[in-house]
Amino acid sequence: MTSQTKGILASSVSRRKFLGFGALAAGSLAASSVVTKASAAIISPGREFTGARKITFRNTHTGETFSGVYRVGDKYLPDAFDKINIVLRDFRSNEMFPIDPRVMDIIYSVHEMTKQAEPYEILSGYRCPKTNASLRSHSEGVAKNSLHMTGQAIDLRLPGFSTKQIQKLAISLRAGGVGYYPKSDFVHMDTGDVRTW
Repeated sequence: MTSQTKGILASSVSRRKFLGFGALAAGSLAASSVVTKASAAIISPGREFTGARKITFRNTHTGETFSGVYRVGDKYLPDAFDKINIVLRDFRSNEMFPIDPRVMDIIYSVHEMTKQAEPYEILSGYRCPKTNASLRSHSEGVAKNSLHMTGQAIDLRLPGFSTKQIQKLAISLRAGGVGYYPKSDFVHMDTGDVRTW
């Protein structure tokens, strides 16, 4: 872990929360070290993925970025997720939660299909229950039991690329939920049941 990562962790969570988060993250990554159903759904049938997957994105609220390989073959890389979890933390409360590795597979696959070089802009990754409740009180588009609260959802856009087209590509994967918000110009992707709105 880099000194920058340690600094962010030290300032963003108490020791007790950090220890609890570490145990949760370790369990999450251990459980996901083999390709799961949602991941398998976005690999062409009859073809095993053996290469490295790299993703690049920027958090629009904090300006923080992640750019790196997060998966090699059927193994997710814990060091990459240490950084991903920081960038995708709830910036309002400064709380972190393990991001579901399968959601990285979904956004990676969509990005590959766009054939664009630009990184994603992330509007929302993890949301703590308090943040979710606050946003829900001001917007009809926030679900009470949002998958953002379990690290299973991401709201994003891709500069220079239509969000409507991103929505269509994500739906074509049939790997989770896809929401389209044209007024706010973003697409929601998650690892829940296959559904659209």
